[in-house]
Amino acid sequence: MKKLINPTVITNFIIVFLIVGVSIVGFLPEKTAFVSSDNDIKAIYNGNRDKKQVSLMFNVYENTQVVNAIIDELNSRNLKATFFVGGCWADDNGETLVRMAESGHEIANHGYFHKDHKKLNYQKNYEEIKLSSAIVKALSGVETTLFAPPSGSFSQDTLVASFNLGHKLIMWSKDTIDWRDKDKNKIFDRATKGITNGDLVLMHPKTHSLEVLPRILDYYDSLGLQQVTVSQNLL
Repeated sequence: MKKLINPTVITNFIIVFLIVGVSIVGFLPEKTAFVSSDNDIKAIYNGNRDKKQVSLMFNVYENTQVVNAIIDELNSRNLKATFFVGGCWADDNGETLVRMAESGHEIANHGYFHKDHKKLNYQKNYEEIKLSSAIVKALSGVETTLFAPPSGSFSQDTLVASFNLGHKLIMWSKDTIDWRDKDKNKIFDRATKGITNGDLVLMHPKTHSLEVLPRILDYYDSLGLQQVTVSQNLL
């Protein structure tokens, strides 16, 4: 009987191959190869203010079970959200990554190791973003086009590296701070108070965030705000 190759072995081989490739290829692009001025590149803090839509954006480095439950809730309402996934999470959770894509949710880039990108030089910024993008592409077939820096920390080097890799750098207009606070009422208030057209609302796959998610989505619906992906919100 033919011996099957362990999928984990294949995944690990892909990861090693990509890391080596990024380490070599990552040195090729010039810092300003595709921009006339570094100052032309800006971070994005909100979507289109003229359309009645809002975007939940989930930064993912943990809690795969909760991630799947969030997908379940969104799917049950036929709504799409954006998941900014960390590369080191993605390479251990290919099935969930594929499920995101097949469910029509947007997969975006959150770096590979959750580093402080403000403290990284251009080359290290480039490698972190590139590696995470390559992992997502290898496991799901998705080309990421949006990058959210971990903890919202970035520099001009981050902006340029992101741009040169074909990514828009995304921040947020509302932060639920659910990674720190477990109070569901606080999270609800932060996700809804003063909510308006084009808002980008930051969340994380925490159990308490999952529990309050239906209330948040119901509230948006009551205001006539459509929950859409970040890319859709930018149009």
